This record gives sequence, structure tokens and C-alpha cells, in this order.
Amino acid sequence: MPQPTTPELVSQACSLDLTLLLRARVREALETVLDEELAAALGCAAGERSATRAGYRHGALARDVLTQHGPATLSIPRARLFAEDGTTREWRSGLLPRYQRRTREVDAAVLGAYLAGGNTRRLRKALAPLLGDANLSRSAISRIVARLRTLFTAWQGRDLSGENLAVLYLDGIYLPVRLARRVVRVPVLVALGVREDGQKVLMAMQLVSGETTAGWAALIAELARHGLAAPALAVADGNPGLLRALREAWPTTKIQRCIRHKWENLKAHAPKHAHGEMHRDYSAIVMAADGATARRAYAAFVRKWTPLCAAAVRSLEEAGDELLTYYRFPRSQWKCLRTTNPLERLNEEFRRRTKTQGSFRDETSALVLLWGLVAFGQIVLRKIDGWKDMTQAMKIAWKEAA
Repeated sequence: MPQPTTPELVSQACSLDLTLLLRARVREALETVLDEELAAALGCAAGERSATRAGYRHGALARDVLTQHGPATLSIPRARLFAEDGTTREWRSGLLPRYQRRTREVDAAVLGAYLAGGNTRRLRKALAPLLGDANLSRSAISRIVARLRTLFTAWQGRDLSGENLAVLYLDGIYLPVRLARRVVRVPVLVALGVREDGQKVLMAMQLVSGETTAGWAALIAELARHGLAAPALAVADGNPGLLRALREAWPTTKIQRCIRHKWENLKAHAPKHAHGEMHRDYSAIVMAADGATARRAYAAFVRKWTPLCAAAVRSLEEAGDELLTYYRFPRSQWKCLRTTNPLERLNEEFRRRTKTQGSFRDETSALVLLWGLVAFGQIVLRKIDGWKDMTQAMKIAWKEAA
């Protein structure tokens, strides 16, 4: 095996010296911050006399802490604070809570790597040069990842009364999950909201046995139970269970049927040789300059294709005016309101990030991973096109609802 040359040895020594120097500076900085936190709690610095001090120091203790720059042994100051009843209590740092052995940045790095598709073995191998094998055991990684479940449970139970949604996209994604000792593909119902400022936000996810009325009704009822008011507009495909649940739960919410899903329905009811011509006539409806032009094109489609392909016409008429709801809103938003594409893109990211998982061991694991991808920034949700006109769009929807 070739031995390192002199320049390589010098480079390694410099790198080691720099690493040690950096860790020493990090340790000094952390100890300074902790000392300042304690001084603020006591009302005076170390060695300072004060008649209004809130307690007194009593030594320090050593604690090994894993930071983003590697392991460090910190000297944690100790103190006792005076209580109103004349007793004292031990001071606890808010910056470095009791028993904490890793900084939040380390936990965030581990979670980010896990959500990006890494398992325990890969995480230890990737982070060992920085954090060391001894400081990042398999059980430590498992505990960090387990925090996701706690955070996900808190997210599920959050108060939604402060949310005022302009749009709610609803659709499902199928994932392989082990249920009753067998891996099956089951739907995860996803609700993606758009706030008044145009920002998209993940509202809910629920794993169900099928995309039925009962399944969608349960998801919508859960949102309402946590205080979510009826959105101004709901965008959905033609799933009968979803549409029925929407109309029953939120009768004032306007519904926009996804034009892309409807075209797939029309193709399924028409012979292949007619698809090109039918698509041109369908595009005249959904890509019109305004609502009036779209309705004329709609009527023309019905007249032309009723004798040629009545099944396709019946499919078009099944959607009715809900296919053209977006024409009531500002033109800048038509692109985002006429399809479920904003949610489809999110679901596509879900599929891309989970395809290496094989299957999930239970339903909670699947939901936690999907939520974590969004919550920890692996998938970034941006504002929709035309968000500057969102206030105008909501006024239009609520005025018509009234």
C-alpha cells in the first residue's frame, strides 16, 4: 500500500490543526453564550456584587455535546435561583436543555439525510468524518428519526382556525405499505391549501383503503374539526366520492374540475382516430379568451360530437359548469386553478423521494416520511402563479357564494 508523501502529510496535519482550532473556537463560543444566559437569569455577571441578584452560582459541570463542527466537551455553569416562597431551584439553560447531547443543527442534518433516502448505515458512514462513529450510534440516529413521529402527531392535531384558504387542492397518491402481513398499494389522500398571500401549504394527509366518499369525508371532517373554514375554491378531479364529500361538507365552496383529468375521461370514451380533432375542440373550451367564448365552444362541442361520439359528450356534460369555474377568477390565476397540477407536482416529488423505500412497514411510517419531506425543507412549497391577485379572487368567490 503506497505511503502518503510529504506534501500529503503536511496537508493532513494542517487540516487536523484547523479542525481542532475550529472546535476550540466553537466550544469557547458556546460556553460564552451559556455564561451570558446565566448572567441574564441572575441579573449580574460572575463575581459581580448586586443587591437584586436572583440567585447564586455554584460551580460547573462537564458535558460532551455533539455540534455541527464535531464533538466538544463544554463546561456548563450551574446556579440556583431564588423562589418567591424562600426556597431555591436549579437553573436550567434554555439554549442547551438538560440531557441534550446534540445541537439542533446535528439533529436537522441527520433528519435531512434520512428524508433524502439514507438509512442508518449510510447516515453513520456519511457523517462519521465530521461527527465520529462513537458520537453517532445507531440508537442515537433511531431516536432522532423517532422525533419525526412526535412532530407529525403534533402537526396532525394543530389548530386550523387561523387558516383562511383561498384554494384547496385535493387528490390522492398510491404507496406500497405493509398491511396485515402483506404489501399492498393504498391511497394517501392529500390536501394542499393556498393562503390569501398565495403561499401553498400542506394541510392534511390520510391513508385510507380506497378513494371513497367515506374516505374523503373523513379527511374533510378532520380539517373542519380542527377549525378550518370552508375554502373559497376547491380543485379536484372527477372522483365521485371526493365531489360528494365536498358538496356535503362545504356547500358554499366553489368547485373546479381538473381539465386535464376530464380530457383523459373524454379520450377513454372516444375512438383513437378521433382524439386529435376532439382535442382541438376541447381546447377551444378550456383555453378560451374568456368565459363567454368558452361557453360557446362548449355548446359547439356538444352539437358536433353528440351524433359522432355520444359517450364523450355525456362525460363532458357530467362536469358541467364546474369545468369552467376558473373563468370567474383573474386571468393571471387560470393556469393554476384549472388543473390539480400544483398538487400533482407535489405528489410527483413524493413518488420520486419514496421510490427507493421499497415499501413502508406501516401506514404511520408512510405519512411521517411524506410530511417530513415538506416540514424539513426537502420539498419547498412556493406561491402559485397570480398570487398578487389572490385577494381579488377570494372576494369574487365569497361574493358569489353569498
